[in-house]
Amino acid sequence: MERQTYLFVILFLMCYTFSFSETHHSIYNAYKKSDMAQWKLSMDSLEGSFLKTKKGRLELLNYQYGYIAWCIDQKKTKQAKYYLEKAEKLVSDLESEKNNLSMLYAYKAAFIGFKIGIAPYKAPFIGGQSAAYAEKAVDLDSLNALGHALLGNIAYYTPVIFGGSKKQAIKHYLNALRIMETQSSVYSNNWNYLNLLGTIIQYYIELKEFKIAESYCKKTLSVAPDFDWVKNKLYPQVVKGLKS
Repeated sequence: MERQTYLFVILFLMCYTFSFSETHHSIYNAYKKSDMAQWKLSMDSLEGSFLKTKKGRLELLNYQYGYIAWCIDQKKTKQAKYYLEKAEKLVSDLESEKNNLSMLYAYKAAFIGFKIGIAPYKAPFIGGQSAAYAEKAVDLDSLNALGHALLGNIAYYTPVIFGGSKKQAIKHYLNALRIMETQSSVYSNNWNYLNLLGTIIQYYIELKEFKIAESYCKKTLSVAPDFDWVKNKLYPQVVKGLKS
C-alpha cells in the first residue's frame, strides 16, 4: 500500500476515538502482511454483523475505505467502484442518523479523492470539495485525526501555485499522529495508525531526511515488528539513503 498518487488522499486516513478502537484482528493482521485478499475476505464476512450497530457501521466504513484505496492503486477499477458505492450508501445512512458527522465529512473528503483517482479528469471540477469537507470535519471536531491527515494529503499533492505546501502537509500529519497517540485505544492494534506512520516515513524519505525517517521506522517496528511495508520496503530504503 504505497502512496503514489493523489488518490491516496485516502489511505493516509487515520482515526478518531469514537470511530476507531482496535482494528478487528483479521483486518489488522492482513494490513501488516499486505494481504488484501484476506482483508477483503474478512471485511465481507464481518459486514452482516457490523451493519447491526452504529459503531459497527463506522468500523465497516473504515475497512471499506482502506480497501477502495488499495483497489484504485492496483487499477482494480471495477472493485473500487463497487465498494465505493457501498461506502457512500453507508455514509448517507449514517448521516441521516446524525452519527458522528465530523468523521463522515472526513470520509466524504476521502471519497472525492477516490473519484479523482478513478477518473483524474474530474479533479478540476470536484477537487475543491475534498478540501472543503476535510476542513469542515476539523471545524466540527478539532481532534479528528482523519480530517487532519486528509488536509495533509491535500497540502502535499496540491501544486504550489494553487496553495500546496509540503511543510504544511507534515504539520497536518504530525498533528494527526499526536491526536491519535493521546488515546491508546485508538492506535493500539490499529491499521490506521500504522498507515499514518508509514506515510510520515515516506514523506521524510522523499525529502531525503533519512535520520528522521529512521527514527519513525524504529518507532513503527517497536509497535508492529512484522509490519511488511515498513520492515521490508521503507526501512531498506532508509538504510540505503543513510549509507549514501
